[in-house]
Amino acid sequence: MKILYILPLLILFFACTGKETSSDKQNDKTIEREIVVTEFQAIMDSAEVEGAILIYDLEADIYYSNDFKWANKGQLPASTFKITNSIIALETGTVENDSTLFKWDGEDRRMKNWEQDLILRDAFHFSCVPCYQEVARKIGVEKMITYLDTLEYGNMQIDSKNIDLFWLQGASRITQFEQIDFIKRFYQSKLPISERTEMIMKRMMVVEVNDHYKLSGKTGWSSSNGINNGWFVGYVEAQNNTYFFATNVEPQAQFDMAGFPEIRKEVTMKAFEQMEIID
Repeated sequence: MKILYILPLLILFFACTGKETSSDKQNDKTIEREIVVTEFQAIMDSAEVEGAILIYDLEADIYYSNDFKWANKGQLPASTFKITNSIIALETGTVENDSTLFKWDGEDRRMKNWEQDLILRDAFHFSCVPCYQEVARKIGVEKMITYLDTLEYGNMQIDSKNIDLFWLQGASRITQFEQIDFIKRFYQSKLPISERTEMIMKRMMVVEVNDHYKLSGKTGWSSSNGINNGWFVGYVEAQNNTYFFATNVEPQAQFDMAGFPEIRKEVTMKAFEQMEIID
């Protein structure tokens, strides 16, 4: 008879000391959605830049970064805004398609590859600031604000004086998390835009395609108050999964600025290699 009394007590004991509760699992899931990768910091240090690499694994619903605090800090979007500017231009009919022509006025420009007639697709890849300033002025303040609110894109500060500069100068800000959220919604067809615009943009954003992966995205570079800030944002489709990324970097004192245009992509690609997303 004593055995019969002891057995329920043993069952109760093991039930209380066994696996985590559903609440504990939920809490752990929240914590594990942001994983610090120290190797990313080593990549940044080796490149002589500071900042953060933020990668989001769509299938696992996990973010990876060397510095989540930096990734939550707002920055000027710089030329990454050309993604959004192009979307709004297509939606409003400001440009017809990715072959819409921008005529060069013959004036000297900061980049030699801007000193020519460019179609939208090339203006996007050459990051032609004058071309996209023209686009923004044609869209206008009211439509730009309305669309940005509808698209839920960062925190842009726009008025009639800065309509063609707000993404490069001033108080406009977007975080790396917000960049990924926006691009993820775009990729998953969750933005309130036409299928045609989405198709054109996905075609325009392709950076590199090979047998192992397809890389799409946009770089950006702002210089404000003597601080150079660089972006590379987008997504890579590889191994039957999609990984979204937003890299934001600033040069250390000893950095050779001649390499700044390339370093944004280089550190991102090294992070993909470290995670074995690409070979």
